[in-house]
Amino acid sequence: MKKILQTPIKDSDIEDLHIGDIVYLTGILVTGRDDVHRRVVHEGLASPYDFNGGAIFHAGPIVKESESENLLISIGPTSSVRMEADEAEFIKKTGVKLIVGKGGMGDKTAQGCKEFKAVHCVFIGGCAVTAASHVEKILACYWRELGMPECEWVLKVNEFGPLIVSIDTHGNNMFAENKLKYAARKPECEAPIIDSVKDYMNI
Repeated sequence: MKKILQTPIKDSDIEDLHIGDIVYLTGILVTGRDDVHRRVVHEGLASPYDFNGGAIFHAGPIVKESESENLLISIGPTSSVRMEADEAEFIKKTGVKLIVGKGGMGDKTAQGCKEFKAVHCVFIGGCAVTAASHVEKILACYWRELGMPECEWVLKVNEFGPLIVSIDTHGNNMFAENKLKYAARKPECEAPIIDSVKDYMNI
């Protein structure tokens, strides 16, 4: 069954998700990267958008602005690890439930997701135009002085995804687990390569 999360997101909507699950988002998705996290976490400013029960997208959109209507051209994900140092505190301060970005995040975010019941999901990089096609409308823009890629764009989305759960509410971290699993296989994979090199060099 296709799992669609609808904002506002409740704990019960995400507590049964596990790493590797695929979900989609319908409702409101708000962009926010380094500068948004810095203002909320380090400067103590309240976000103009209330993230409680909401979703944040680590992304830098390209928007064609005009007096009549802003048009979203593309919205590619930013590497979420850039926000690793601040994400747990951001979750605590804002009550955000869904974090979306590119690549994985670390132990600090995993602990924050476990403690405050949130999930991190991966949106595949290189699909910025496809992502924009799931945005129905730009509803608002906050902290515009930060610049187009850094400010908060409030987006109405419909079945935005697919999103791969990389950290669940139990603190499981798909990227961390895969790193250990593949590291354990390294000697097995290296052995035939080393043997072939030795044979070639007559060692």
